[in-house]
Amino acid sequence: MKAQKLGHVVLMVRDLEDSERFYVDVLGLEVVARMDSPPTVFFSLGDNHHDFAISGLGPDAVPSLSNSPGLAHVAFKVGDSTEDLRQAKAHLDGLGIPIVMMADHTVSESIYVEDPDGNWVEMYVDGSDISPGAVPTVKPLAL
Repeated sequence: MKAQKLGHVVLMVRDLEDSERFYVDVLGLEVVARMDSPPTVFFSLGDNHHDFAISGLGPDAVPSLSNSPGLAHVAFKVGDSTEDLRQAKAHLDGLGIPIVMMADHTVSESIYVEDPDGNWVEMYVDGSDISPGAVPTVKPLAL
């Protein structure tokens, strides 16, 4: 067997409503479905029935340690050009969302923020069809 593509990602969150607001207001994700048990909100980027979901654990959930195994970040493409990324930064600035890091990865340019639970969220634009060997590149990015 060989996996053909990544279908979706589900993040566990404390406050489902707060996280839903973040993903709708910051990233413009569309809510396409909800489930009561476990409490889950499903989002679509437009082409699939769902691409991303959040599942609520409640306020007593223990936060993950930064050095524990698990998801490092989730990345969302927000355009095709550096100008698109500048517009994304202006949007984040307008919402008062702190930027954790900006990086030029050669194959892409990225802005990183944290969601309400501290999960890192990357917003990126593709740079080019440069060799996959360039993926680990992390250089400063100024927008």
